[in-house]
Amino acid sequence: MTESVTLRAADGHAFSAYVARPSGEPVAGLVVVQEIFGVNAHIRSVADGWARDGFLAVAPALFDRIRPGIELGYGPGDMQTAMSLIPKFDIDKAILDIAAAVDFAAGATHTKVGVIGYCLGGTIAWLSATRLQPAAAIGYYAGRIGNYAGEEPTCPVMLHFGSQDTHIPAADVEKVHSAHPEVEIFWYDAGHAFNCDPRPSYNAAAAKEARQRSLEFLKQHLA
Repeated sequence: MTESVTLRAADGHAFSAYVARPSGEPVAGLVVVQEIFGVNAHIRSVADGWARDGFLAVAPALFDRIRPGIELGYGPGDMQTAMSLIPKFDIDKAILDIAAAVDFAAGATHTKVGVIGYCLGGTIAWLSATRLQPAAAIGYYAGRIGNYAGEEPTCPVMLHFGSQDTHIPAADVEKVHSAHPEVEIFWYDAGHAFNCDPRPSYNAAAAKEARQRSLEFLKQHLA
């Protein structure tokens, strides 16, 4: 079952979130953090997939602080629009929205809650691990994560990167590895956004392997 709910952050901001519920009792809660394209059809399908695995998945609309209802595709025009939103995006306030989504998932399931994010969401998943207290966090191709490598995670973290990713310097990932050798970091023979099936960069083999690792990680730390 899926639905749209309205959540409220600690600063009073009200925003929407897509919720995908499992068919039975949830094994845990999972906050699914969007790319730079909003909570679009792809992110909703990702949340649906995690719900099929037994998680109550919550995808907060982080761009509601810029303009409610932003939902983009992957064409050139949408890409240009997405990039124009980044200077307006306040990552610190986004963490407030993630905190509200974590609280919602915890209250709805009475279980542990994890955070998983993709691209922009991958970085926010990392910051959720360092600034909030989820039970686990996973980041896929987290852009600019090197800027936050000095922050200390409070929970187990797993990170996925493509070795052919031209958007994320390997040196940024190495900063995280050097500062936090306990963090599980995996590399794949793939480019950026290898998990996003509507995009040309989608790599089925890498996506499958990363998802299996992620599922085992979540079950280990959340279930």
